[in-house]
Formats: sequence, C-alpha cells, structure tokens
Amino acid sequence: MCSDLLMEKIDRMEVRLPAMHNLAQIFEGWGGYQMSLLHALTPLSGEQLSWRPAAERRSLGELFRHLSLGRITWLARMGAPGMDTIEQRVPRWYRDGDGTRHVVEESVSSHNAAVLAEWLTLSWLPIQRVLNEWTVDEVFQTYPHRFRGTDYVVSRQWTLWRIMSHDIHHGGQIAMMLALQGIEAFELRALGGHTISPAIASPAQ
Repeated sequence: MCSDLLMEKIDRMEVRLPAMHNLAQIFEGWGGYQMSLLHALTPLSGEQLSWRPAAERRSLGELFRHLSLGRITWLARMGAPGMDTIEQRVPRWYRDGDGTRHVVEESVSSHNAAVLAEWLTLSWLPIQRVLNEWTVDEVFQTYPHRFRGTDYVVSRQWTLWRIMSHDIHHGGQIAMMLALQGIEAFELRALGGHTISPAIASPAQ
C-alpha cells in the first residue's frame, strides 16, 4: 500500500531536468583564445616569424604552423564535420610506420603571416562546428587509433582535450617568443588568451 502511494506521488511530481547546454557553452572561451592567437599573428613580419630562440628550436612562425596543422591532423582522425574539404587543402600528408596519417608541416610556409592566419582560421572551422553541432553523448563516441604499435580506442572527448591542451601549450610558447622580441600582444601575453569576461553581478547578488 505504501509503495503504491509512493509511486502515485512520484507520478504526480513535476520532473525538473537540468537545462541542456551545447558544447559551445561548455567550452566558452576557446574561441576567444583563437582570436588572441590571430590578433598576435596578423601584424608579424617575415623577420619576426623567422626568429627562433636557439638554432635547434622552432621559429615563431613554425610554432603557429605546428599549432594549426596539429589541429588538422587530429580533427581528420576524429572525423570532425567539414574536414573533407580541409583535408583536400593540405599540400602533403605522410603515413608513419603504424599507417597513421600526419600533415607534412614543411609543405606550408612558416614565414608569411597571411598564410599562417589562413591555416589558423581553417583549423578552427571544424572545431567551431563540433562545438555547435555535436551533443555531449556524441563527444564520447570513439574511433580506432594506432600509436607506436599499440591499438587504442580514442574518444572524441580525449581528442578535443588533446587539441585544446596543445593550443594552450604552444600558445604559451608563442607568447614568450613574442615577449623576447619585444612584440606587444596584449590579449595573448597579458590575458593569456582568456578574453571572455564573466558576467557583472547585480547589486542584489
């Protein structure tokens, strides 16, 4: 009897589910980081892009190129929306000993800001589509990936974090290399690419 009454009470209750947010809301701020990279890149000269802290290290332009083409390599593996067109734009790919494809980075110029900005923008387009179009459940779908002779089952979520952490890691290096050249890039250097401000609280809050 008690259980029947309980079930009847549950049936009458208004079920309140948490509001569903899309990935663009969850990852809000990544787009601002992308813009801070673009704003830092576009005014740079060929000489500034060719600067490197040591002979064996990447130049500033090579870092921008690596960031963009690294995105494309992983987005292609994940099957991000819009990648078919972008893959065709890549001048050259190669397969490693595991049969895994990589962009040949040296096939893209690293000392022309306009070219680098184009690839930085191209590499962002499928990320933006993922954030706008995929659901949380879709992000946990997986795909096979072979690395150094081991077969992995990689989730899209893992891949997105791989790309984001790669952005932040190399973005920090770019900020340092700009500083070492005395180049101002307020959004990337002073704000760390975190350009999205939180909401201002009302007096009642």
